[in-house]
Order: sequence, then structure tokens, then C-alpha cells
Amino acid sequence: MKVLIVGSGGREHAIAWKIAQNKKVEKIYCAPGNAGIEEFAECVPIGAMEFDKLAAFAKEHEIDLTVIGMDDPLVGGIVDVFEAQGLRVFGPRRNAAILEGSKAFSKDLMKKYHIPTAAYENFDDSEKALEYLETAKFPIVLKADGLALGKGVLICQTLEEAKAGVKSIMLDKQFGASGNRMVIEEFMTGREVSVLSFVDGKTIKTMTSAQDHKRAGDGDTGLNTGGMGTFSPSPFYTKEVDEFCEKYIYQPTVDAMAAEGREFKGIIFFGLMLTEDGPKVLEYNARFGDPETQVVLPRMKTDLVEVFEACIDGTLDQIDLEFEDNAAVCVVLASDGYPVKYEKGYVISGFENFKDKDGYYVFHAGTKKTEKGIVTNGGRVLGVTAKGADLKKARANAYDAVNWISFENKYYRHDIGKAIDEA
Repeated sequence: MKVLIVGSGGREHAIAWKIAQNKKVEKIYCAPGNAGIEEFAECVPIGAMEFDKLAAFAKEHEIDLTVIGMDDPLVGGIVDVFEAQGLRVFGPRRNAAILEGSKAFSKDLMKKYHIPTAAYENFDDSEKALEYLETAKFPIVLKADGLALGKGVLICQTLEEAKAGVKSIMLDKQFGASGNRMVIEEFMTGREVSVLSFVDGKTIKTMTSAQDHKRAGDGDTGLNTGGMGTFSPSPFYTKEVDEFCEKYIYQPTVDAMAAEGREFKGIIFFGLMLTEDGPKVLEYNARFGDPETQVVLPRMKTDLVEVFEACIDGTLDQIDLEFEDNAAVCVVLASDGYPVKYEKGYVISGFENFKDKDGYYVFHAGTKKTEKGIVTNGGRVLGVTAKGADLKKARANAYDAVNWISFENKYYRHDIGKAIDEA
């Protein structure tokens, strides 16, 4: 079996690592890939948005399965392009990927089908948005409608801050065309939890829970990022929470998409807030989370390729999805200055420390192979993941492993998973 993965981050490295464990898979390609993915796959210099080139490559190399890791190509319709050419591909079609591609669409879907979420209003006129703020309660949340690399959400404490936020999103186009429309919603308080799920159009099977740390600085300070670290499972995601979400959020979302003529096959990522009034949906994503994947897949016992195929074939109900009874923590090693301005090209050392170390992993995100060796090539450089019998042990192991890697301007948060100590 030959597999093509589309993407170049830590998430795609984790997917490649997991796929490589399937004995039927004889060859993995990744476009465009990164220095770490090369251990498992042949990296191909085709961009994730070059749909026709990717489809032509898949045909020429007789690829049996293509896995789309990133949001942009999914929202752009890469699955439709592949399917039109008779190629087997894992991920939602364009009309289903809108679940992530438009926050206004997903909020309206939740309202229509009574799926618990924060109260909100949609705006495509900045003047009307500014008028609405005059009567709003603070703090309040502003969201660019489209994709914004996980950074298009502003939490505003005051009216002045919110007005400045509307200006930056809708007028200054801080997030480009993603800010042509925006959602203004009530600020919810509680614990955040991420739950990824596999979906085959009708059946949904959830993975183990996780929790992301979005802010750049310790103590959840600083700017929003693509994610500075994760832990799994969340001690706050109880059996009662799971049962509530299954009944009122997970299956109703799949059914709602089907009822709208937008059959969803692939990954639905549920960003949840555990409020005093029960769990509510913060956001949906239409693909694996990054860096959530780096703690979820190492704990997954079930073969990933079999699950992908079941989602495509509509036979997910026949899969027994199993996870290890342990924990994992991922600490992102970033370039100092991320997410604003940072230097690239620093040599990374210490990868050999992970060889033959069971339960320790280093997933590459922004790296590149050069004559000098592997160098930094992005804001988020590596994800250091470790497992442990419980969350405290996994956290200690992950922070030990962080010290095994060295590069100039290495930056990371010191409190990933610290919430576990309060559970």
C-alpha cells in the first residue's frame, strides 16, 4: 500500500509515524513534508494548495490513500479534486469542511439544531458590529469568520479594546479575507477541552480527550499562537461530560451536517468549554489538531490506516477504537519571538537522545535539512512528547526530554499541563 500525506507540520509528522506502523504500508510520501517526516516518508516538493499537481502525483505514483492534514486545502476543496479523479482520499469535501472554514456557518448550524454554544451575532458590516458593541456585556469574544492559523480570536475586556478589535479584523484585515465577516459572541468561562473524532458520514467515534495551551507565555499570557503544548487525557473530561456531549453535541453535529446535505467524512475536532451550565461548543475544526495529535496518536492502540479506510467506506461502526490507559504531554519548542518575529536557520542538536527511548518522541514542525544539519525553519520548531503512567509523570518526562534538544533562541512554556496539579 502507498500513502500520500499532505502537510508539513508536527501533526503530519505524528500521522506519518503512526501510519508507518501499519505492515501493509510499503511506501509513504509527504508533500511538502519536513526534516523529521523524512525518517518515514519521501518528501515531495509540492505545496499543500497545489491540488492539480498533488492529484497528478497521486495518479502517477499509484497512491492508494491520500491523507489531508491541513485546514487550508480541505476548506479549498482538495478532497473534491481528488475524488473527481477517482482517487481515494481521507478528509471532508469542501461543502463539509465549511464547518471549520466559516465560523458564522458553524454558529448558525448550532443554533438551528440546538447544539449548545455561546450566544452570538454575525456581522459583515463593521459599522453594525461597532453599534452592537455599545450594548454588549464584557468581556466579549471577536472571531474572524475564516481560517486564521488558529489566531483569529480576540478576547476583549473593554469596549475600547473591542472597537479596536473590530477595526483590526474587518478594516485593517489583520487576518486577510478571513475578516470580511466576523462573529461576536459571549465570553464563556470554564475549563477548555479538545475532543477529536473520526466520522464516516453517519457514525462518530471520539478519541481520547486533550487540552491545548494557546497563549505564547507562561500563565496563559501573551499572544494567541497555533498552540504551545498539550496534554491528554483531560482530568476534567469525566464520564458524565462525555455522555452529555455524545447525546447533545457529537452525534447531533454529524446528523445536522447530513441533514444540510453536507455529509461529513474525516475528522471533527470539538473545542469545548465546560461551563457551569454544562459543556458548550467553542469551535469546530475539520482536521486533526496541532499539537493535540502529538499526544492523542501516541496513546492510540487501533491501527490508524484501518480507521481512515473505515471513514471513507462508511464502516466506522465496525471499528473498536482503543487508547492506552496512560497519559501524554507535548511541549512545543518555538523560536523566541514567535508568533510575531523570529530568526530561522539555527542548527538543532540532540535528536539522538530520543533513539530507542520508549515513550519519548520528538515531532518536527518548522525544520529543514541543510548541509549544516537540521535547522530551525519556523515559529513552532518541534513538539517534544512523552508518555507516563499518569499526567504528572508524563509532564515530568516531557520536561526532562525538552532538555535533550538544543538550538539557539529555543523558547518554550514551563507550565504545560500544570492544570493537572489542580485537578
